[in-house]
Amino acid sequence: MAVLPIAKMGNPILLQKAAPVEDPTAPEIRRLAADMQDTIEDIGASGLAAPQVFVSKRVVVYRIIAARIPPGSGLQPRPWTVMVNPVITPKTELQTPVWERCLSVPGLHGKVPRFMNISIRYTDLEGKTHTHDATSSWAALLQHECDHLDGIVYPM
Repeated sequence: MAVLPIAKMGNPILLQKAAPVEDPTAPEIRRLAADMQDTIEDIGASGLAAPQVFVSKRVVVYRIIAARIPPGSGLQPRPWTVMVNPVITPKTELQTPVWERCLSVPGLHGKVPRFMNISIRYTDLEGKTHTHDATSSWAALLQHECDHLDGIVYPM
C-alpha cells in the first residue's frame, strides 16, 4: 500500500463536507482505507479522516493502542477500525474540554468541547452496519475525525 500526504490547515479540501460513500465494499474504498492505515502507522497517529489525505469521502480509519490510553480512563485498546459514512449521536448534553492535536495542524494543541459519551453508527468494508457506544478519549477521537468529514478543523 502507500503512505499518503496529509492536507494542512488552509487547504480547501479540509473545509468541504465530504461526500457519502455509495458502495463501502468498492475496491477503491478498501485501497483508500489500507493506505490510510499505512499512513497512520507511518506517522504514529491514532486516527485519520479521508479529507486529510485529499479524498473528499466519508471514511475514517482509527485504532487505539495501549500506550495512548490515559491512565485511569478504563478504556481498552481498539483494533484497526474502518468507518464508512459514520454518524455520531451524543448520549448526553454535557461537553467537556479536551486537549487535542491534529495531523493537519502540526505543532499546535487546543482545547475542544467534546461529548464524553456517544453512540456511533457506521458501515464497514464488508457492507455491515455497526452501532456501539464510545466514552472518554475514545469518544473525543471519533468526534475529532468525524468533524473532518464535515469540513471542521479543531481550531475552528
